[in-house]
This record gives sequence, C-alpha cells and structure tokens, in this order.
Amino acid sequence: MLKNYIKITIRSLMKNKTYAFINISGLAIGLAGALLILHYVTFELSYDNFQKDSENIYRVSLDIFQNNEEVFNSAENYPGVGPAMVQEFPEVVEWAHLYNMGYKNNVVITYEEGQGQPIKFKQRKFLYASPSFLSMFSNQMVLGDAKTALEEPFSIVISESTAKKYFGDKDPMGKHLRLKDDDYNDENCIVTGVYKDLPSNTHLKYDVLISTATLYGRFEGAMTRYKTGWGRKDFYTYIKVARGTNISALEAKFPQMIDKYKPELKENGGGNVFALQPLQRIHLDSHLGDEAELNGSGEPIVYLSIIATFIILIAWVNYINLATSRSLDRAKEVGIRKVLGSLRSQLIRQFMFESFVINLLAVILAVVIIALTLPSFHSLSGIPEDVKIWQNGTILWSLLAAFLIGSFASGVYPALVLSSFKPVSTLTGKFRNSGTGVVLRKALVVFQFAASTALIIGTFTVYRQMQYVKNAELGFEMDQIVVLERPAISNADPELRNQQVAAFSNELRSNSNIKEITTSGIVPGKKIRFKADVRAYNQPAGQTFPLNYVGADYEFIQTMGMEVIAGRDFSRDFPNDLDTAALVSRSALRQLGYENPEDIIGQAIVAENFGATALVIGVVEDYNHESLREKAIPSVFILNPFWAEYFLIKVQEQNVSSALAVIESQWGSTFPGNPFEYFFLDEFFNQQYKSEDQFQSLFSVFAVLAIFIGCMGLFGLSAFTTMKRTKEIGVRKVLGASVPGLFLLLSKEFVVLILISSVIAWPLIYLAMDSWLQGFEYHTSINLLVFVFATVLIIGIALITVSFQTMKSVRLNPVDSLRYE
Repeated sequence: MLKNYIKITIRSLMKNKTYAFINISGLAIGLAGALLILHYVTFELSYDNFQKDSENIYRVSLDIFQNNEEVFNSAENYPGVGPAMVQEFPEVVEWAHLYNMGYKNNVVITYEEGQGQPIKFKQRKFLYASPSFLSMFSNQMVLGDAKTALEEPFSIVISESTAKKYFGDKDPMGKHLRLKDDDYNDENCIVTGVYKDLPSNTHLKYDVLISTATLYGRFEGAMTRYKTGWGRKDFYTYIKVARGTNISALEAKFPQMIDKYKPELKENGGGNVFALQPLQRIHLDSHLGDEAELNGSGEPIVYLSIIATFIILIAWVNYINLATSRSLDRAKEVGIRKVLGSLRSQLIRQFMFESFVINLLAVILAVVIIALTLPSFHSLSGIPEDVKIWQNGTILWSLLAAFLIGSFASGVYPALVLSSFKPVSTLTGKFRNSGTGVVLRKALVVFQFAASTALIIGTFTVYRQMQYVKNAELGFEMDQIVVLERPAISNADPELRNQQVAAFSNELRSNSNIKEITTSGIVPGKKIRFKADVRAYNQPAGQTFPLNYVGADYEFIQTMGMEVIAGRDFSRDFPNDLDTAALVSRSALRQLGYENPEDIIGQAIVAENFGATALVIGVVEDYNHESLREKAIPSVFILNPFWAEYFLIKVQEQNVSSALAVIESQWGSTFPGNPFEYFFLDEFFNQQYKSEDQFQSLFSVFAVLAIFIGCMGLFGLSAFTTMKRTKEIGVRKVLGASVPGLFLLLSKEFVVLILISSVIAWPLIYLAMDSWLQGFEYHTSINLLVFVFATVLIIGIALITVSFQTMKSVRLNPVDSLRYE
C-alpha cells in the first residue's frame, strides 16, 4: 500500500510541476523564515538562562524620589543592601555585588614583566566583585577556585582571552597585573583565577574581576563606604532567594528596611523604592540608569513572533488553497478510484501522505535555505556567529512540530474535501466545487491579504520612525565630533594635571584640521551620573529640583552647536565666569520659578547637595542628551574647564584622517603611557537605537518574505482559477469582449478581497503601531496615506501576479479555448 501511495504522489507532483514547485518552495521559505525569527527570539530570551539557579537570582534596583517625584531610577544600589537583606530576610540566602569601574573610570592594566616591554590595555569590561560572585554566577573556572579566588585583597581573576592577551601560552597564576585609573589608584594585583570566556547571552560582560576587599584599604572608612554603607548608590546588588519565595511578599518588606537603614529620607522629604529584577529578564526589560550594558528590548520579540506566525500560516494557507482549488482536476481521479473499490479512508490516507511528502521536501529545502542565509542573518540580527542554530533544542523541536502540524493542518481539509467526491457526479462531469469550499478559500485569501497589508503598513511606520529619530533636531550637533576619554594614567597633582589638559587642548586648537575642541564631564548618549538638588536663591531651603549637573569648558556650547536663547555663553572675556557662572536649559526655568528666559539672567541659583551657588548668565535651548525615547532633562551647566572626563573635538570633514593622526600624536606626547582610543559621537549616540535598527531590518526583510510567499500562492491560485474559466473566456471573446474587459473580469474578485482585507487590517495594525510609537517620548505620527498606499501596493502586486495567468488565457484563440477540457 505504501508503495502505491508513493507512486501516486510522485505522479501527481510530476503532472503538476508548477503546483508542486509553488507548494514546496512556499512552505520551505515560510518555514525557513519562521525558524530564523525563532532563532533570534530564543537567543534574546536566553540571556542569563545558563546561570545555575538563575530563576532564583534577582538584581535589586533603586528608584529615588524627591518631593514625592521620581528623580532617578538606577540599576545600581547602596553597597550595604546585599548584606542587610541576608540579615533581615530569611528568604534571601546569598548576596553578591559589583562595583563597575569600567563604566565609571578609565582603567589601564599592565603586565610590567612582559617580554621586551610592558603589555598594557585599556579595560572597559572591568568590575570589582565580592567573594561570592564567581560561584553565585556559575563561572566556569579554568584555573583557581571560584569560592576563594576573590577573597583576598589585590586578587584579580581574568577571562581566558584576557589571559592570552597578557601572558600568551604561559601560566598566568601568581603573575602580577598593575591597575592604574583616573582616580589615581595604583594597585598591584596577583592573578588568582582564570575563567572561561563568557557566552554572549549575558547582560554582564566582563573580562577582569578584582576582589572588593581591594577597595576596603584605600582610605579610612573604606570598609563602610564599599561594603556596608548606605550613602552612595554605585554597586550592582544581586541576591539569591530560596526556592518558592513569594517575590511580591518579599518586596513588600523593603520599605521597612529602608526606613531602618536610611531614616534621614523621611526627614528630608525624599524616598527610595527597591524592586527585584529577575536575572533572566534584565536584558529585555531593564532600561535603567547605570546599566552595565546596552540592553535589548522585549517589543521586537513580540512583533517578530507575530510575523513568524504570519509567515508559516500564509505558507500553509497557500497549500490548502491550491489543494482545494485543484479539486476539479482530481475529481475524476477520485471517482474512478472509488468505482474500482477504494474506500474513503484509503483516499484520505493517500492525500494525507501527499501532504506529508510535500512538507518533508519543504523541511529539507528549508534546512538548505537556512544554511545558505544564516551568515547574512547573523549579521543582520546581531546574533554572534558562535551561536549555533542547530544546537538549539527549541529550534529542532519547532522544526519537528512544524513538520507534523503542517503535514496534518495543511493536508486534512483537502483530504476530506477530495475524498468526499461522489463517483456519479465526477464521472458525468456534473461535479462543481462546493459553496463552502469557495467561501473558505476566499476567507483564507482575505487572511493573506490582511496580513500582507498590515506588514507593509508596519514596515513603513517603523522606517518613518527610525528616520525621524535619526534626523530629528536634538538641540546639538554631533557630526564630525571625535570623543576621547580622559587619560587613565595622569599626574596626581591637580595643578600639573590641569596644565596637561590645557596644553593638549591648546595644541589641537592651533591645528587647521581641528575646528573646535572642548572638555566636558558628559558625552551625549550616556546617562549623566551627576544630579544636583537645585533651587533659585529666593526659593525656600529644601525646595529643590533634581537637575542634571554638567561641568563644561568655555567652548562646550559652541562645539556642540547648542543655541543660547537668552543671555550669553561662557566667555574668557569675563574672568568671574570661572567661579560664579552657570547656564540653565529651557526646561529648568519653570522648576526654578521662571517663565521668561530673560527673567532668570543675573539671578542666583543654589545646588544644595554640592554646597554651591552660581549666577545664571544664559539660557540654552533644551537638548536630547539621550535617545528620543526619553524626555529632554532639565540641566545646569557649570564652567569648569578641568572637569575633563571627555575631550570633544570637532574635526574638518575633508581631513578626518589627518585630524586623527594629529590627535593621536598630541595624545601620545601629552599623556604618555595611555593607549589612544577614540569614537565618533554620532556613532556612539546612535548605538542607543541598536535594538530598533535590528527590529527595522528584521521587520522589513520578513515582511517582504511574507508578502512574497503570499504572492506565490496567489500566482498558483489565479492559474487554476483562470484555467477553469478558459471556456467562458473563449465564449466572451467570440461575443466581442475586449482583452482589458476580460482582465478586469478575472481580476475584480481579487480586488474585492483585498479591499475587505484592508478593512480588517487597518484598525489592527493602527493599534499595534500606535502602541509601539508610544514607547518614544518623541515620535512621528501615523500617516494614514501609508494605509492607502499599502492597499494600493497590495492591489498592484496582486494584479501583476494574476496578470501572468489571466493574460495568457485571454490571448488564447477562442477555438482553442472552447476545446479546453
């Protein structure tokens, strides 16, 4: 029996090669597209799942309130939070914390005994870690013991790749690495462990860990400052809870603990809120200040999952439509086989077997397509090359499930329809498609068109928003600006250090390749760490507002292309500016009690937490320091030429390479011993949109793919529909019908279906895109013309697709048309 099924299936496929090609390739492309999306989705959802007991590990976040208003939310917390939670709550069984020096400071680590000369690198992925961190986070140790490697002061643990950079093939254990940073720390550490390089799917990426015990001896009181203190929030705090812990109930206890350890908050009208962030959800759900890495976003996961579902459903719909539309072709075959004694159950098995074979061939072709496109997909999606798709159990099980479900779901209805034909009707030529079957096919076509219309609208909306955020007026200029972090190794004497900063700036300023240069405590695209509690001098003490507090050089406003809307900029013509002058942004005015920018000029403001008073000499227009997902934040700019965390250098556009050579040369001579590293401000700023850029690319590619699969099915369906009306076309031509008239006759049904599908798709995609756009504080509007354009485009695509078959039929000689069986 099986042999017979195989023979009939092969004959059917060979007899209808176009039908077979469309079905197999359509299913294969749909399956490949859905699996590639699933590959991306599972990778994004896999962050930190590899950690042992990851479901019981949480990060403690901090929201800071002032005057009952949230002023800052941070991924960091007080160093004393972890120890206190273990002590206060029996549910908390372990804690670990990290001090992110790589984020806050410039760090150079040197192997001074390197052959020939010291080996030094600037380390960005560098953390101080408490002793329990390595074992709590399941680091796979190559050398050393995870439980003890970070216990002693001046212990350093490094990744395998970092060990290779410093020591080559030599044993690193017991070797010394010297750390120097721009806080003038100089620490000689001993290598006590080497761990395997971290997988790419973790929100914490670090190459170097130094024991937090190293911090405790830096100065008197350092133990309190860095381990048990509740004064400064600059530690990532992780806790592990007992299995089965009610997290909501645990979080409900936090306010009482905060009152115990920070009683001064109530007295000052402030407040803290702690929350537990599941380790596995930090990458997609957390976008707080002071994040260790630029995290992803959960929104693209949802939308791409919907597209994947659309793609596979459209492919299956194609199969069902084509199989049932061919019912007239196979009606006589069914009638003859029933007359010869075939049972309906045997016919169902035959048609289900055909579905099985087509889906099996589609699976094989899908695997080939994935193999060919995977490198390009990895580049498009940002998935590292070392993440292997076929090592993902979810992918393999999904492939098997898609094959089994697809074989059944796409085959069962055609099998039931085809096996139900009555021999008398089919053999006498009286058989016609059932009304139910026609209605179902039209409903499925409407689904395809609705999905395609929605995807086109979504693609254009996402594109318009990304163009908007990339080209929006940010309130500053970032083209051709080169950024350097201040040197990690510098003179501890403030006066000599300031002289170096001034010498570096002045030398570059005199070069024709350099247009502007300024120093600053901030760089756009990176959250500002300093906030001042500011009030107008004439406002009551304590009635302050949290404003960004920015130290800047004389040329900062000019170099950044910011607009002074009242008063004046900092100027060397006014010597007193250095001690007293401040600029404020437009959005800070109202909080300081002013409506008109001119009214605040010459008025004093007080930064209570810094104990500083300044005179406002100018007001600058608001600028977007972060992505357009965030509101412009009220800011105060204080003149401080030596608060030089960053050098921002505007170079001549036509001489970028020459300018970089000059900068590097001057850097080497002014700050010897410091590796030269730089980045361009526009590239750095736009990294904030990395997740959105990937989403746009993936959304666009797979939307086009879904539409293409739908067109393949439409091509096949129109071929069979037109073929069945061949005699009608011949009669109409004899009676004088024109070619355009016949084309309109054969196409109008599809146009009607498209219009119906648009009515369904428009409100659904409007709601989805409006929800996505609301995630941006500044966003474009949804253009209704895009909806019309999408529908017209779908109609155009459909008519082009249908025209290949309809024009072929209408051009037939009427004599040949009337002879058509």
